Amino acid sequence: MSGSPYPLGLRLAGRRVVVVGGGAVATRRVPALLDAGADVLLVAPELTPALRAHVDAGRLRWEPRRFVPDDLDGAWLVHVAVDDRVAAAAVSAAAAERRIFCVRADDRAAATAWTPAVTRHGPVTVAVLGGGDPRRAMSVRDAVRELLAARAGEPPSVDAAAGAAPGRPSEPAPGGPDTGAAPVGRVALVGAGPGDPELITVRGWRLLTEAEVVVADRLVPGLLLDELRPDVELVDASKIPYGPSRAQEEINRILVDRARAGKVVVRLKGGDPYVFGRGGEELLACAEAGVPVTVVPGVTSAISVPAAAGVPVTHRAVAHEFTVVSGHVAPDSPASLVRWESLAGLRGTLVILMGLKNLAAISATLVAHGRPAGTPAAVIQEGTTTAQRAIRSTLGTVAADVEAAGLRPPAIVVIGDVVGALDA
Repeated sequence: MSGSPYPLGLRLAGRRVVVVGGGAVATRRVPALLDAGADVLLVAPELTPALRAHVDAGRLRWEPRRFVPDDLDGAWLVHVAVDDRVAAAAVSAAAAERRIFCVRADDRAAATAWTPAVTRHGPVTVAVLGGGDPRRAMSVRDAVRELLAARAGEPPSVDAAAGAAPGRPSEPAPGGPDTGAAPVGRVALVGAGPGDPELITVRGWRLLTEAEVVVADRLVPGLLLDELRPDVELVDASKIPYGPSRAQEEINRILVDRARAGKVVVRLKGGDPYVFGRGGEELLACAEAGVPVTVVPGVTSAISVPAAAGVPVTHRAVAHEFTVVSGHVAPDSPASLVRWESLAGLRGTLVILMGLKNLAAISATLVAHGRPAGTPAAVIQEGTTTAQRAIRSTLGTVAADVEAAGLRPPAIVVIGDVVGALDA
């Protein structure tokens, strides 16, 4: 098949899109489809933890089996995200019979549609097709993004300022060819922010464009993964609460092994790497192995998520301090390091991360030690994203109100008079 591709913006809201495959490629492609409002059907015997999180949240439907042609009934588009060429060809054939455009991760030449290299800047979406060459498309995309950032007054990335080729490291790794030593890569611990992909720092985004390996948590913005180069190795290190997880020791091993192989590795973490993110453990593991590490702070959800819901963590004449604690361990557990009885005596704002499961016990403990049951409280689920939900309540009733509203992790709990400080 010859001819130039015809560029088109698909409006997929409410329309069925089928994704065949549940691995790294699907993990990268599904968030953009969900962001477009598509009715996504995922067909795969197994899923990555990140994809399972979308299923558990009710964002898409999953058929845990191999593809059958009837899966395409009613579909407008199909993404084939498997590396089995025979299986991919079977999906293509079924799509062709039904006149449904088909994107293939395994063979662009056999596909009837291509996914472009995309960058988003506010309401502007730029999609670049590189004539079948993903590297060319990514290079042009990155250059366009720099221009958009410059027009918005953002500082240029190091790549743009130094004239380095986009997608390649702008800082030399130790042990390069000049020294004659074995190549040693580097690791960057990058905070991705609270959920909105535009809240990653400029430096964090720049390092992400240079990455050859990305080790990503469940809470990182999925649209950032959609902008990775196709040759980037994506390691799903999701830590779904009370579900599948990869041991921290295994994550540390992956970071060290890939860097020792000369790779540029980005450990992409939701929020900030050092705010309940175990970034310190990862830094120590790399340092012990002699791997250089860069730490890029992120916008922490402890402050940004309440702000997105109209709740300042401090406010003049209302709160002169705020305390951030983890609620993943129950107050009566011997493993708890939090002195809840002391927190109950504070007058300022209390921000609780990872506390939804233990919220009833936490609120009861605070009330029992003197915090008034009528203290205003707010709970914000998936803050800064299009799925954000929030409720206002009081300390005495917040646990019951969360259950009645069906809120689920990730969610931030805010307790204090600041909850109503900006109400008109």
